[in-house]
Amino acid sequence: MLKPNDNWIWYYDDVDEHLMLDLGGDMLFKTNLSRKLVVDCAMGVNEFSVDDATAFQTYKEQIALLGLTEPRQAELTLYCVAAKRFHKPVQPKSWFFDVADYGVSSPEEGDIIELSNSYGSGHFVVLEVGECASLCACVKLDGFDLNGSKSLEFGQAIKVVHDRMTLANDAFLSQQIAMVG
Repeated sequence: MLKPNDNWIWYYDDVDEHLMLDLGGDMLFKTNLSRKLVVDCAMGVNEFSVDDATAFQTYKEQIALLGLTEPRQAELTLYCVAAKRFHKPVQPKSWFFDVADYGVSSPEEGDIIELSNSYGSGHFVVLEVGECASLCACVKLDGFDLNGSKSLEFGQAIKVVHDRMTLANDAFLSQQIAMVG
C-alpha cells in the first residue's frame, strides 16, 4: 500500500482535465475530479499536506476492512483524500436515497455507511461531516444506481442528509474476526 510522502504534489492537468497527484518516481494518479467539481485553489500546485496525510491514514484504515484488492484500496483512499480537500461544496442530493429506519445522527469522518434506494443498497465512506449532511464516496466497484439514468462510479462523491445513512462499520469489523481453537 502507498505511504504518504511530503514530496507528493497535487495539480490540475489541463490536458487530462482532472486533478492529478504526482507521487514521484514517474508515478501519477489521476483523480476522478474534473474542473467543474474542484475548488479554485486546485488549479494551482498544492503540496500533499499534513492534513492530507491524516485523512489518508483515516480512510486507509477503514477502507482496508472492505475486502478490496490493495490497488483498489489505494485508489479509493486517494479519491477520498482528493475529494475531502478539493471537492466543491455541494447541496445534498438525498432524494436519490430512502430514509433509513435508524438514521445516523452524527457520522464521523471515515465511517462506512449504507445507503439504499429502489435500485439496491451500497456502502459509502464518509469524507466530510456537516451539521445535517455529509459528503460520502461510493465504494461499490460496479457503481451505485441512483435512478434509471444516473449512477455513481467507484470513488465518486455525493452529499447526503444523515437520516438516509445507516452505520455499517460493525458489519465489516465482524468479518475481520477469526475464531481460533
